Amino acid sequence: MGDTPADGTPTAAKRRPRSRLRRPLTVGLVVAALLAGYYCVSLWQVRSAGRSDQARQVDAIVVMGAAQYDGRPSPQLAARLDHVAALWPEGLAPLVVVTGGNQPGDRFTEADASAAYLIERGVPDSAILREDRGSTSYESLERAKALLDERSVGIHSVLVVTDPYHTLRSKLIAEEIGLTAYGSPTPTSVVTGARSLERHVWEAGGVAIGRLTGFRWLSDVTD
Repeated sequence: MGDTPADGTPTAAKRRPRSRLRRPLTVGLVVAALLAGYYCVSLWQVRSAGRSDQARQVDAIVVMGAAQYDGRPSPQLAARLDHVAALWPEGLAPLVVVTGGNQPGDRFTEADASAAYLIERGVPDSAILREDRGSTSYESLERAKALLDERSVGIHSVLVVTDPYHTLRSKLIAEEIGLTAYGSPTPTSVVTGARSLERHVWEAGGVAIGRLTGFRWLSDVTD
């Protein structure tokens, strides 16, 4: 017979195992391409959010915490606070929420160090709310919202101030907990060069996963 090789095995039977392997391989490649595309979109969005200042009239400015050294803001935190101090005279919001707790053994919280720094630069103490227990971005924003709710039931919109790489995730967390959020990244972040690239890459992964799982779960796992 013309379609039977010399060993007597039908050609179709010989080809069948290869066909069975080809289908899952194709599906795997398609899934990998979709995941890579999803990640690239997230990376582009993280970068775009960090380069876009959405400063506008809001109910409160929320500045994300970072390390402090015995009451003195770290350079990274100081850059965020300097941006808040520059925004304050524009009258964009009547309140500023400073966030962040402390590490074991610290005498000061990130929130206390931030408040003192802002007061020295002209922000009235009466306009500052201190969220001084949060240890993750999610906790800090959730507790900040609770402070704002205690202050007034009519507070809904916030302007989040943080480093460029951290802007999108902070906005998405704020939205997840029920706030209308805008981002105003500091233009003087000390996280630059290779460190900035590394943080953008990491944050893109966090944003991509957080959108699927929720940011509370992501915060519990990674922060």
